[in-house]
Amino acid sequence: MNGVELFLLGRTLMKIGEEAMPTEGIGEHSASVRTVLIVVSDLRVHPDTTVGEIAARTGLPQSAVSAAIARLRTAGAVTAETDPRDRRRTIIREAPAVAERVTRVRDTPIDAALAAALGTDDPERVGRTVAALEELADQLIPKLRD
Repeated sequence: MNGVELFLLGRTLMKIGEEAMPTEGIGEHSASVRTVLIVVSDLRVHPDTTVGEIAARTGLPQSAVSAAIARLRTAGAVTAETDPRDRRRTIIREAPAVAERVTRVRDTPIDAALAAALGTDDPERVGRTVAALEELADQLIPKLRD
């Protein structure tokens, strides 16, 4: 595998992940699933941050970060509070309790989306692929499993 193949694999996996996530009941939002996940991943590494700081680190437009934060607030996944040291700033942090929507997203299996991407309904093949992806996730993104 080379860098190009790895990059293309990553994009394919992102698309499968987006397909696997439940979207019922979330209503219309201007922030895409991908944008929300980029913001969440940044927030996990950089707690107690601001929209501007997230935008600077991720390269996303500030408006996209704001839309993602609004979507996450609606889901109960983050809180936003005025910074007591500088009332012009709003501090964003993960919600202290895991929201029901977050639990539902995290608990939704990828099997159906993965089977569609693989073009198979063979549960053994899907299971082997899920196991391989779980092993890669454990090795490459250990904070995800916290």
